[in-house]
Amino acid sequence: MTIKVGDSVPHAVLTKMTADGPAPVDTNDLFGGRTVALFAVPGAFTPTCSAKHLPGFIEKAGEFHGKGVDEIVCLSVNDAFVMGAWGKSAGAEGKITMLADGNGDFAKALGLTMDGSRFGMGLRSQRFSMLVKDGKVVELNIEEPGAFKVSSAEHMLAQL
Repeated sequence: MTIKVGDSVPHAVLTKMTADGPAPVDTNDLFGGRTVALFAVPGAFTPTCSAKHLPGFIEKAGEFHGKGVDEIVCLSVNDAFVMGAWGKSAGAEGKITMLADGNGDFAKALGLTMDGSRFGMGLRSQRFSMLVKDGKVVELNIEEPGAFKVSSAEHMLAQL
């Protein structure tokens, strides 16, 4: 079942790359008592994700914070090493928190997976964005397969 507006974000443990190596990030801590703009991509370093999706949020990070967003999160079914390297190469440090959903457990719990097997990618997250306030989904934007519009930084900013 796919998560919807008004639902609580399910519990999961994601991973973030730190100077000391991979570190767990509990979704209860991430979303509890805060406003978080999360966007999910099918894969780090993939064309649309690298050319449009992540750069849009990096460019608009200040606007998100100016509208009350505490943290902007980029999520992908990749490992923390890949997410850390992608964030570093894209200039996301200090603007976007790059989180790994290594086994896709969070994407599964959200009901937002896709099968990328024909591209050699296996189970991945669909492209989507959501605004979460104190653990509850207040906006949810799920892209049609192959599309990039409603999960963009510009679209999310218009919802704030």
